[in-house]
Amino acid sequence: MDLTGVSADLRRRFDARVQARERALPASRRAIRSCANAIRAIHRGELDLAHRLMDEARAAIDEGLAAVADHPDIRFAGYLQDAQKEYAEARLTEVVVKGESIVPTPDALGVEDAPYLNGMAEAIGEARRRVVDLLRGGRVDDGDAVLAAMEDLYGLLVTMDYPDAITGNLRRSTDVARSLIEKTRGDLAVARVSQDLHDALDRHRREVLAKED
Repeated sequence: MDLTGVSADLRRRFDARVQARERALPASRRAIRSCANAIRAIHRGELDLAHRLMDEARAAIDEGLAAVADHPDIRFAGYLQDAQKEYAEARLTEVVVKGESIVPTPDALGVEDAPYLNGMAEAIGEARRRVVDLLRGGRVDDGDAVLAAMEDLYGLLVTMDYPDAITGNLRRSTDVARSLIEKTRGDLAVARVSQDLHDALDRHRREVLAKED
């Protein structure tokens, strides 16, 4: 039995797959790292740096996708989808933090639908971080605006009632997002009461001082 030809063909195909994977994996890791740093920069208000990092992430994702273009089994293995999710999260976090009304579509970002939606769910977590930062500075009204954006994103997520195999376990991410919104709503309510009490005490103090004069 001569299996020389079969063996050679199999080795050639597997070698090509391994080479593609070895190019795509580092690209995916670079993209994820750049997105994480971009999100930190967004929260610090360093938008030029954030844009540069997100552009680097986009280039890394494109590099990874090009490497596996002829290998769909590797392309959809998951790590490039994770990179796309992180990229969508970074872009959507910027939209929320800047208070923009136009939300980029998956096609505009060049990502698949499931990673886009999961990135949106994680952006809600980054939005909560933004609210907490605003509350530390006493900016309750601005926090309310971010909460409204969080609720808008969540409102879209809950309409995606499809099997987890299609949405990339979006249901779990949506449940987490809902709990974060509830916590954020509670934090804002407490901050609003505290602010109202502070304002009432301040008015009373001014009235007392005015009567003494």
